[in-house]
Amino acid sequence: MGIETLNAMQVATLDANEKEKDMILLSPTGSGKTLAYLLPVLMSLNPECAKVQALILAPSRELAQQIEQVWRSMSTGFKVNTCFGGRPSNGEKRDLAVPPAVLIGTPGRLQDHVERGNFDVTDIKVLVLDEFDKSLEMGFTEQMEAIISRIPNLKKRILTSATDAVSIPAFTGIQNPIKLDYSEKDNKLKGLKTFQVKGKNNDKMDLVYQLLCYLGNDSTLIFCNQRETVEKVSAYLAERRVANEFFHGKLEQPDRERALSKFRNGSCNVFISTDLASRGLDIPEIKNIIHFDAPVRVDEYVHRNGRTARMEAEGSAFLLLTEKEELPEFITPQPVVLALPALASMPPKPEWATLYIGKGKKDKLSKMDIVGFMFKKGQLAKDELGMVEVKEYYSFVAIKVSKVNEVLRLVANEKIKNMKVRIELAE
Repeated sequence: MGIETLNAMQVATLDANEKEKDMILLSPTGSGKTLAYLLPVLMSLNPECAKVQALILAPSRELAQQIEQVWRSMSTGFKVNTCFGGRPSNGEKRDLAVPPAVLIGTPGRLQDHVERGNFDVTDIKVLVLDEFDKSLEMGFTEQMEAIISRIPNLKKRILTSATDAVSIPAFTGIQNPIKLDYSEKDNKLKGLKTFQVKGKNNDKMDLVYQLLCYLGNDSTLIFCNQRETVEKVSAYLAERRVANEFFHGKLEQPDRERALSKFRNGSCNVFISTDLASRGLDIPEIKNIIHFDAPVRVDEYVHRNGRTARMEAEGSAFLLLTEKEELPEFITPQPVVLALPALASMPPKPEWATLYIGKGKKDKLSKMDIVGFMFKKGQLAKDELGMVEVKEYYSFVAIKVSKVNEVLRLVANEKIKNMKVRIELAE
C-alpha cells in the first residue's frame, strides 16, 4: 500500500485487538481510520472458513465503496463484497452465492439480504459499525438493530465515530469497550482560516458567485442545508458558466459516481452538496469550504471545515450571510470579515474533461487496459491523461480539455479488449 510505518492510531488498534474486548475508535475522516480497523478484521479471519466472517456497516454507499477499495489494496487474498441501495439487489445476491469473508454495506440493503437469507450469518465473528454517529443521524437505528439481532455468534464489535457525544445503544451489544480517542476535539485545524462574507441584501446567489470569482480555480466545496438549495445553487452557477457538480442523497448511483469522479479528477473545481459530503467521501485536497447555509449544529460546522486544512495543509472556510443574518452563537471565535472586490474576473475553466466509458470491473476491464487504450488508440501523451476510475459497470477517465474532440474521433470505432464500447463526454 506504499505505507512505510503504521500511524499511532493503527498501532493502538492492533494492540487493543489482542484483548478480547469490544473497541470504540474516535477518529476524524482522513486519519487512516479505515485501515486501523481493517487490520484487526484481517487478524480475525480463518482461511478455512467459506462463509461471511466479518460484517461492516457504513452509512453511505460511497463510504462502503471506499472501505472495499482499502481492503482490496491490502491484497489479503480474502474475498470482499459490497451491498448498497441505488442498484438492483439481484446482482448482489448472485455475488453472495459464493460468500465473501468480508461483507460491507449500508444498513438498509444489508438488512434486506439478511432477512431474505441471502447469506449465512452464523460464522460472523466481527462486526464493524463505521461512522456510527452518522448512521444514527441518518435514521438507520432500526435497520442496524434488526441486523445485529440476527447475528448469533459475535465475538468482537468495533464502533467508529467522529465524536464522543453519542451514547451507545444497548442493541449494539457493546459492553466495557476499550476506547481509543484520536478525535480532534482538542486539536483545532491549525492551517484553517475562517471568514464571514456579508451580503448587501437577502440574495446569496450573487454573493457565492462573487466569492468564487475571488477564489479563482482552487478546489471548493459548497455546503447547503437542503437538497433543493444544492440544485438551485448549481443551476445558478451553471448559468454563469461556472463548471460545477452537485451531490445529495436522492441522486441515482451513476450520477453520484460521475459527480465525484469529475470533482476528484479536476474536471470541475466547484462541488455543491448537503452535509452528506462532510464525511466519508474520498475527495482529497480541498482548498476552500463555503457555508452557503450556516450549519445548524456545531458538529456540522466542525465536520464541514474538516474537509480542508488536513494533514498539515492550509485551507479556508467562508460563511455567507445575508444583510440581516447573524452568525450562529456556537461559531467562535468570530471569523474575519472579508470584503469582496466589486469586480472580479470569472474563475478559469478547468483544464480537464471527463470521458465516460461504458464498461467496468464486471467486464474484466482494468485501469491499465484503459491507460493503454488511451495512449495507443487515443494518441494521448502522458501529461494529457489524468485520473482513471473503473467502477462496476462503467469507467471515467480524465483527459485534457483541448484533446476531447480529437480523442473522441480517434476512438469512435475502436474496441477495448475486443469489446465494442460506448465512449462519450461525461456531461
